[in-house]
Amino acid sequence: MISAEMLAVTYGLGSAVAWGAGDFSGGFASRKGNVVGVILASQFIGGIILTVMAMLSSEIIPPVKYFCHGALAGIFGAFGMIMLYRGLAKGRMGIVAPMSAVLTALVPIGYAAFFQGLPTATQFLGFLCVMIAVWLLSSSSDSSFKMTWEEFYLSTLAGLGFGFFFIFIDKANDLAVIWPLVGARAASVSLLFCLAYAGRQPLIPIRSQWIFIVITGVLDAVGNALFSMAAHLGRLDVSAVLGALYPASTVMLAWIILKERLGKQQWAGVLTAFAALVLISA
Repeated sequence: MISAEMLAVTYGLGSAVAWGAGDFSGGFASRKGNVVGVILASQFIGGIILTVMAMLSSEIIPPVKYFCHGALAGIFGAFGMIMLYRGLAKGRMGIVAPMSAVLTALVPIGYAAFFQGLPTATQFLGFLCVMIAVWLLSSSSDSSFKMTWEEFYLSTLAGLGFGFFFIFIDKANDLAVIWPLVGARAASVSLLFCLAYAGRQPLIPIRSQWIFIVITGVLDAVGNALFSMAAHLGRLDVSAVLGALYPASTVMLAWIILKERLGKQQWAGVLTAFAALVLISA
């Protein structure tokens, strides 16, 4: 029988795969413009999916405070997505996605160390490997791979947003896993709608963006559900670090589909990420 810890590792890794593929699709759609509209549409689609999942599940509807925690998670998550998609649209996917993962992992690691105690020595070594992996994925001795200022600050803000999303989702899922995500999605869609309306941005994306938006919405909803289950079953820092491996999917898809060239250091980063997975799940 699979232990709760191994299930948490599996769900955490699954969230990384779903998020990474969803970010690639969303970033590709954002290159056609209207970033907020793309995210709003994908979040709305994902919200419908999460609502159906919650209604079909046997979960109890949690008290209001858990929905409030979920709403805060949604606000931070929406902010992170705006920054990330702008970075993916304006910069290089193979640089922006890994760099954003550094703070995505570091923020909940610090929180969990303070409130949940330190991880095991093997897990801590795995965390270090993740940091090394995302650094390798984000840098190269080749000057053409050096990060621009725009790539740096957009990646940093995205990582902070996602890091606090992880923390508040973990606080929200004590009694239910999916319902707090519905609250998070309601908050994120409301925020994005207000931003789009205030900025007089078009709410409806162009026709060529919709296929990527639908894919993004589905994958993001799946990734959120998997991460929430991982954080519910295991430690927040372990789930966050595994979820923060999402750039591996983005980088691989950018390499395969967009033919973005990877340097030797980035390939070393991919291998280091796999080593981190082994250590964290040991």
